[in-house]
Amino acid sequence: MTGPSPTPEELAAPQNGRFRLALLGVLVIALLAAAGCLVWLLAERRGAADDVQSDRDAALRQTEQFVLRLNTYGPDQLDSKGHLATYQKQVAAVITPKFDTDFEKTGLPIAEQTVAQAGYARTAKIFGSGVQSIDSDSATVLVAAGFTGSYPDPKHPQDAAKRIESDPDVLRWKVDLVLSDGKWLVDDYAAVTTEAGR
Repeated sequence: MTGPSPTPEELAAPQNGRFRLALLGVLVIALLAAAGCLVWLLAERRGAADDVQSDRDAALRQTEQFVLRLNTYGPDQLDSKGHLATYQKQVAAVITPKFDTDFEKTGLPIAEQTVAQAGYARTAKIFGSGVQSIDSDSATVLVAAGFTGSYPDPKHPQDAAKRIESDPDVLRWKVDLVLSDGKWLVDDYAAVTTEAGR
């Protein structure tokens, strides 16, 4: 004795189940692939952001070193020939060769003369700095700093420790840097002036 014949819907049920299972597997694989791509894109974007931040930090550090080195010198740095050789090397290490040529012609002789003849000394302190612009091989940094000058006390000419300090001065500079062999170097700088009435 035989039972009733299966309906077309009953015959199609196992095939629909296999199809749904296969479709579910394909969707799960597609979802995992999409999630993997998203993680990869986010990681790459984060890596690029980290690279930019690293460049910004390096440009800031080099600018601050430049300002401190350029504005810190005194009689204790004079060599036997009356030159500021150590000072010159410290500044040259953070500037481009082109800028170094200008520095040796103008900035260095002035510093050496005031130190040798008047016993002048200067110290600097950074107040703040920030990157104005940066790209793959150049940057512009704004920096505010203070420097204090001093000279020997004429009432105590034999005592080098007795010095008179001038009132602190504030400098605001726009510093241009270039990337050279993976290192940021200062290429130029200029004073930043504020508009009258502000």
